[in-house]
Amino acid sequence: MIDLHYWPTPNGHKVTMFLEEVGLPYRIKPVNIGAGDQFKPDFLKIAPNNRMPAIVDHDPIGGGEPISVFESGAILVYLAEKTGRFLPTDPARRYDVLQWLFWQMGGLGPMAGQNHHFNKYAPEKIPYAIDRYVKETARLYGVLDKRLADREFLAGEYSIADMASYPWIVPYENQGQKLEDFPHLQRWFGKIKARPATERAYEQGPKVNPSIGQPMSEQEKKVLFGGKPQA
Repeated sequence: MIDLHYWPTPNGHKVTMFLEEVGLPYRIKPVNIGAGDQFKPDFLKIAPNNRMPAIVDHDPIGGGEPISVFESGAILVYLAEKTGRFLPTDPARRYDVLQWLFWQMGGLGPMAGQNHHFNKYAPEKIPYAIDRYVKETARLYGVLDKRLADREFLAGEYSIADMASYPWIVPYENQGQKLEDFPHLQRWFGKIKARPATERAYEQGPKVNPSIGQPMSEQEKKVLFGGKPQA
């Protein structure tokens, strides 16, 4: 059994997408990031960066004591190696997947995240910041679009690289983007959205957070972006 410490954010959705694809048994441990659950001592023991998702695998590869993993990219690699799914063993194909996984972790996720922050959450609208991150998001969408021009998925076959990138494209409207401007990306997006496992993964969101999609309160923003929960 895998304990998934989760909240329905793009990084959280990556892991449920994988788990639903392979059918591994898991139980969700909600981490309400607006209430400060990510700062609780028990959570920090497995996720010292006070960010979710994190997992605890009670049936790890090779047996033994439970293994905990934090950082969504590391979790995807761990799960792929545990199951032998969605990460090839052939070196050339394996590193084709990994380079796009790291591209998402170092580029698409952080830049789209800053886009969300300055467009939606920042208390002061800063035109330079908004313009900078909207344009950088568009550039990264263009990188994806070019990559997908001659292949179905990022590394040919569906992989953890696709699962990592897809959730960061879901809120494209909030990022100031139009999918029709990126036809190859749009085709890829629709194909992943239609996968039954993707549908099941996204169904977890409102179960865990019934307020999903609603604006955060000012107190929740202070907790999320201020770095510590209310005393």
